[in-house]
Amino acid sequence: MTAPSSLPATQPKVTDCHVHLAALPCGGNGCFVSPKMLKSPLFRFLIWQQGLDLKQAEKSNAKYVANLLAELRSSQKVGRAVLLGMDGVYDSAGKLDEQATEFLIGNDYVLKLARDYPGDFWAGASVNPQRRDAIDELQRCTESGAKLVKWLPNAQQFDPGDRQHIPFYRELARLRIPLLSHVGFEFSLIGTDQSAGDPNKLRLALDEGVTVIAAHGCSHGLIFSEKFYRTFLDLAEKYPNFFSDISALSLPNRLGMLFRLRRHPDLHHRLLFGTDYPLPVFRLACYGRGGLRGSKVLATKNRFDRHHALCSELGIGFGSLDSIVQPQAGQ
Repeated sequence: MTAPSSLPATQPKVTDCHVHLAALPCGGNGCFVSPKMLKSPLFRFLIWQQGLDLKQAEKSNAKYVANLLAELRSSQKVGRAVLLGMDGVYDSAGKLDEQATEFLIGNDYVLKLARDYPGDFWAGASVNPQRRDAIDELQRCTESGAKLVKWLPNAQQFDPGDRQHIPFYRELARLRIPLLSHVGFEFSLIGTDQSAGDPNKLRLALDEGVTVIAAHGCSHGLIFSEKFYRTFLDLAEKYPNFFSDISALSLPNRLGMLFRLRRHPDLHHRLLFGTDYPLPVFRLACYGRGGLRGSKVLATKNRFDRHHALCSELGIGFGSLDSIVQPQAGQ
């Protein structure tokens, strides 16, 4: 008689809910990068890191996707990435303000890649609620397969707490599409109103029944000053539809929240896996922890696996976006 196996069941791979898509304008793909953004240190770092050539837009766009696919497919822990679009800035009439927009990744481009690589990517549409066709665009993207809506209100120049957005929130709730919103200071893009990153402004959406994912663990993003720590605890207590992702928490300016989250294992079921790719994953938080095994795991060059290992070594539990998105036909 064969003894029952004592080996643990293989854990399913998680979905990374916070992966940025970068692209240069090419062939009507609906993308845009301002001259100022092209000269920024962050964008220049991205160009160097990814081995891109600004003079060859089509080739560079394809290479970025190929680089992402290669790293994702080699991951031992992450099986899918949500590609995030980035809507622009809109004026008081609801029209795109090209002068104020620094970076734009069109929803059609995101949706196309998700269709082209259905086993690897999900689409994360970006719809600025100030655009005059916001609800129509939300419905269109949802019907086309978008799994969530991503906001960066600091750079998109709107107030998430403005009651004029209630119809948009109600449509999000009706469609049961999660809202992933940036929290804290924004350094990558131009943030004209950093107060827009206050998670308290997301209470309006939560009150309307929207499933909200606050990015970056609700971190304030200013070294160890974590003014939103108590806000995170309060939102998690009051709203069963509130979640937060763990993206970018290895960055030095967000380590304060990373260590605070360790204190609340009772709330780890509200955390979702995310990396903030293509940003790097630093091992600083785990130095001196985990022994030889931990150091070997964290030494991987795969950013998805390194972030998974880092948070696991610190005892921070997390779930996957799969648990809160609505399945669609054929999935």
